[in-house]
Amino acid sequence: MFLKGYFFLISGPSGVGKGTVINALKKHHPVFVFPLSHTTRPRRPGEKDGEVYHFISKKVFEAEIARGNFLEWAQVHGKDYYGTLKKPILEALEAGKTVIREVDVQGFHSISRAIPKKNLVTIFLKAESMEKLIARIAKRGKLPPEELKRRLESAQKELKQANFFDYQVWSLENKIPECVKEVENIILEQCRCRGLPISY
Repeated sequence: MFLKGYFFLISGPSGVGKGTVINALKKHHPVFVFPLSHTTRPRRPGEKDGEVYHFISKKVFEAEIARGNFLEWAQVHGKDYYGTLKKPILEALEAGKTVIREVDVQGFHSISRAIPKKNLVTIFLKAESMEKLIARIAKRGKLPPEELKRRLESAQKELKQANFFDYQVWSLENKIPECVKEVENIILEQCRCRGLPISY
């Protein structure tokens, strides 16, 4: 397997702003590839299949696991499955494209074992405190107490993994544009070093 492209993983705890960063990068750099996850979690109000996630049943997801079709997959918060299909990512990397993916810490470890280090750049987003993180999660809407508890337990574990990443970027409340810019600068510098396109 000869991969010419670069695979950027953006990770961090729930509520830290990973989706916001990804959405900004999509607007600024449509030449990059942003593969979608597959998940078994229910759709939230306003969500459409194929925009942020592909929503599939647990039965279908488990069948894809059995076939070995996921680059990474995990059962998040001890409940729903999330995973990234292998084929579209490897095809993009073989074609010399830049792939950017939001991933949880479990997925980061799985992908780090599957993709050569020379083709992989990992970025961890950090919040200023657990209190701020709790407030951000709460702003998303009312969550059942057990769901909030699971997310906070996961966040505490994930924050301990930050030193395994190539870069750590602060995602401070009310300073999301600065976080986006720092992540963008990391990606653009790496692409320039490799001679990869950053625009059409």
